[in-house]
Parts: sequence; C-alpha cells; structure tokens
Amino acid sequence: MKKIPSISNEIDEDIIFKILNKNFSKIAPYWFELISSWIIRSYSVFQDIDKFIILIYFINKDLIFFRKNGLIVDYDTFYKDKSIEIPKINISDISTDLKIPKESVRRKLQELEKARIIQKNGKKIFLDRSAFITAKPKQTLNELSVLLNKFNKILVDEKITNKSFTIDEITASLKNNFSFCWYQFYKLLFIFTNRWRNNVADLETLAIGLVVLLNTVGNKSFKIKDLNRINWTKLAQGVDDVGVNAMSLSDITGIPRPTVVRKIKRLIEIDFLQINEKKLI
Repeated sequence: MKKIPSISNEIDEDIIFKILNKNFSKIAPYWFELISSWIIRSYSVFQDIDKFIILIYFINKDLIFFRKNGLIVDYDTFYKDKSIEIPKINISDISTDLKIPKESVRRKLQELEKARIIQKNGKKIFLDRSAFITAKPKQTLNELSVLLNKFNKILVDEKITNKSFTIDEITASLKNNFSFCWYQFYKLLFIFTNRWRNNVADLETLAIGLVVLLNTVGNKSFKIKDLNRINWTKLAQGVDDVGVNAMSLSDITGIPRPTVVRKIKRLIEIDFLQINEKKLI
C-alpha cells in the first residue's frame, strides 16, 4: 500500500444496491450464468449438490481462519500441496449453517467417508487431497471475472469510478487476493443457496429452474433493455413463446430425466415455471 486510502473514497453499499437494481438487465444474465454453471458443476462431482456444498463448507473453514487472522493467501499457494484437517465435525452446525436436515447431513457425511473423501487418522479428520483439488474453482474464477468486468463498466458509466479493468486484470487480482475474495464469494453463495432452500426447494431443483430462466432470457424474443430488477423480472415472466423440454434439461444439468420431471412438477406447483401444450417448460 503506497498511501493510506481516504475514508471519503469508500463506496456506499446503498449506492451499489441502487446501481445494481437500476442496471439489473445488464448484469443479471452474467450473475445467473455464474450461479447456474457453478451448481451444475457441483452436481457433476458427486451427483449430489449437497455433498459438494458440505465439501466446500469444510474448505471455507480455512478461508475463515485466514480472514480472522488478517492473512491473504494467493490462489497458487492455497492449493499447493494442500490438505485440510477438520478439527471437529459438528452435524448440528453444518445443518444450521447450510439449511440441510441433520439426518441428511449425517447420511451424506457417511457417504463421503465411505468414498474416502473424508478420512480419519486416529482422532484427526482430513479432507482427501483429490477432493480438495476437485473443488478448485478454475472455471468459476473466469466467470466471476466476466461478471465483475461487466459491473466495472456499469460503475464507470454511472461515474462511481473512472478506473476500468480488463477481465485478465480482474482474474489476476482475484488470484492474488484469493483467500479474501473467495471467503466473500462463498459467503454470498451460502446466503443465496440457503435462501432458496428456505423459500422453495433443494438445489437440484434450483439448477433446473436456472437453466429454464437462462433459456428464456437468452432467446431472441426476450429483448434486452435497460430495466431495473422488478421490470426485468416481470418481462422474463411474460415470455411464453420459448421453452425447453425435460430431456434437454437432463442433458444440460446431468440430472436423470425422471428426477428432472419430478422437480419440474414442483416448480410448476409454486408458479416458478409453466408448461405449454408442446410440453416445453
């Protein structure tokens, strides 16, 4: 740090919220693409998103430790010769923090141990290194950099800043400040997924719903305009001449078709999705 930053230069959270709300149509597709891709990749690891969420929950313990102690660890160092010792597995804490029922947490931990993702050595518990590397966010880093690049351009247009950063510059910064940035990313991710669980359903259902949403807003009939969050949502809900079938949803998400059909029914019941006479969602 070459000079102490001025407090007056701090960006107000309320201003950021207003800008996000005002420019929602510009940023939303990149945000939903990031989350959708992350969830689909999570499912592909164990064919169970909750198991992957539990895995990164343990990895996040390291990020919390670094955060509490004012340490910033770069991307390469964080993943170099890395193994994680889990001080204690508290099923109640995992259940509360991730909004997963206790019995489900218990069962999934047993399955992870059986698959040797979680290993015990005496009284110590470790995450298998191969599982740790599996959670390495290579593609997510790229997608997050694109999202932040788009948001940076909005901030420049709104005259909040005059600094523009390329996608490569943002990626480099994320990697250099990885433990800090990924602590914030996982914090946001857990809030988002927990809110979905509380209000709607499981994360496989979310994966399916997001694919349908992205199909809708990516279609030519959905004309991108400068819309705020409320108007963008209304327009997305009003598009009824595009759709995707259950087989395509299964192919994209990797979720078996019978499961996709069952979860589509749930989303239709809560008015998240509709199905037309051609069986398109």
